[in-house]
Amino acid sequence: MTQFWEFPGGIHPAENKHQSTQRPIRQAGLPDQLVVPLQQHIGEPAQVLVKVGDRVQKGDKLAEVTSGLGVPVHAPTSGIIEAISLQPVPHPSGMQDWCVTLRPDGEDEWRKRHPIKDYRALERDQVLGLIREAGISGLGGAGFPTNVKLRPPRDRKVSTLILNGAECEPYITADDMTMREKAADIVAGMKVMAWILRPERCVIAIEDNKPEAIESINRAIQGTQIELAVIPTKYPSGGEKQLIHILTGMEVPSGGIPADIGVMCQNIGTAVAVADAIFEDRPLVSRIVTITGEGVAEPGNFEALIGTPISYLLEQAGLDAERTNRLVLGGPMMGYTLSSAAVPVVKTSNCVIAATSAELPVPPPEQPCIRCGECALACPMELLPQQLFWHAKAGEFEKAEHLNLFDCIECGACSYVCPSSIPLVQYYRHAKGEIRVQRSEQEKADRARERFEARQERLEREKREKEQRRKERAKAAAEAQAKKKAQAEQSAPSADGDTDERAAKAALVQQALARKKAKAEANTSEAAHDKPAPDAPDIETLEKQLAQAQAKLRNMEDMLKEARSKEADNVDKLQRAVSKNQDRVKRAEEALAEARQQQGGQTQSQSNE
Repeated sequence: MTQFWEFPGGIHPAENKHQSTQRPIRQAGLPDQLVVPLQQHIGEPAQVLVKVGDRVQKGDKLAEVTSGLGVPVHAPTSGIIEAISLQPVPHPSGMQDWCVTLRPDGEDEWRKRHPIKDYRALERDQVLGLIREAGISGLGGAGFPTNVKLRPPRDRKVSTLILNGAECEPYITADDMTMREKAADIVAGMKVMAWILRPERCVIAIEDNKPEAIESINRAIQGTQIELAVIPTKYPSGGEKQLIHILTGMEVPSGGIPADIGVMCQNIGTAVAVADAIFEDRPLVSRIVTITGEGVAEPGNFEALIGTPISYLLEQAGLDAERTNRLVLGGPMMGYTLSSAAVPVVKTSNCVIAATSAELPVPPPEQPCIRCGECALACPMELLPQQLFWHAKAGEFEKAEHLNLFDCIECGACSYVCPSSIPLVQYYRHAKGEIRVQRSEQEKADRARERFEARQERLEREKREKEQRRKERAKAAAEAQAKKKAQAEQSAPSADGDTDERAAKAALVQQALARKKAKAEANTSEAAHDKPAPDAPDIETLEKQLAQAQAKLRNMEDMLKEARSKEADNVDKLQRAVSKNQDRVKRAEEALAEARQQQGGQTQSQSNE
């Protein structure tokens, strides 16, 4: 018999699962439109590969992640691409994101598929590539790419592979019904993952409140080495860290991952998706969704195409809009209220609760903490919820982080038992978000500082190199000068005869230069004697210059007068400009007068001749 360990804390909320397990899984059918978000996984959003007007077949890629963490997105059915736009997506804030809108043509025509008969004949990397190409990410809620999760670090050998079929959240029965109806596919998918990881132990864990699922899985594992572990029902036994503790007695270290202790958890639905991808070449284009609550007449589970509007599924289940008080995506413990039913089903959508006001009443107003300690007793992570609440509310995020805030799995057990109706999980989520923002800003600042320091270092290095080159050039010039001097000294004459010869040559050169200078002076004198008298100044040009100077002076004087009347700041500047223009007018008048005088003298000389 398998040994179990009990995790601390935990609660036993009303299950409310029987409402949606009375019928087999139903096919949701084709809605009029499918809205497929490009971000359905942890990591980078996929980049769209199609354009408006394209016709696609079922299974064709709509978008691909070319770099970073992520998986592609596929067409859930055949049809025409109607739009690529921002649309509401499942999120607590009601945010919008980029989506591909597909209009089904009703033919549901598959692309050409290539099933794998014997995956063992392939390399492990090839099988991981097929899983990635199928767009499989964890269907348990986090949406982590499965091919990345199945490739743990080389220094972390996975010894235990666990399929999580606990499904501890109230109301949700998607995994329960999957185990009842698709047990063979679950086992086939687990075998593929076990072949990739080579663990020593394979376990399928189911809570003891699912007898039909237990029986179905027990039949499917006959003849295999897969172990079935029926664990006690207690919330949140389906949490990854809690399930690992129940089955192994080990604890995932703070800030670590299960692979750090040699364990890996996968979801039941993920195993089915892996089997479909390998044996049918079927990408992840649909999933099982629980539609339940007192607001629907026929609660149950539907196999819905990715991109199916939630409103369409609610219609299939017989929604009574008048009775429905609110819609909750996910379970009542960890889910959130939908602002609109127009959002689509994504890979992590497992449940929608159409709740009446009596079924899920509006939480009462928050009251002051009475320090009862119930939250600490219920916490499965053995944290200090009171202190975390105080620090989060006071904005002391560093202190909250010091108390292992990020170990909180946001299960909601503390909020459930709080007699003061304090929404503790909301405070923790807010604190985590603020810390992530601060970290992001700090990382940006660090990168900016590193770039600045690298630039400064580069400039200093270039300066040093430039100085070194200058020194080398100076040294080379000095060496060349010294060499030239040495050569001159070596070629200097040592006999008196050589000196006399150089002196005689120098005297002859001086005599030639003297003769050339005398000849040049004679030529200059003759040219000056024969040069005609200069032309008389242009009286008309000088008159125009004088008129322009006088006009500019008048303009500057008007500006000065206006500035003085307004007591402007530029009076001194204008005064200097006026003085400068007065000098110009005076010089122009003198030039004109001199020109007129010269013209009169030339006229008199010509009359005498």
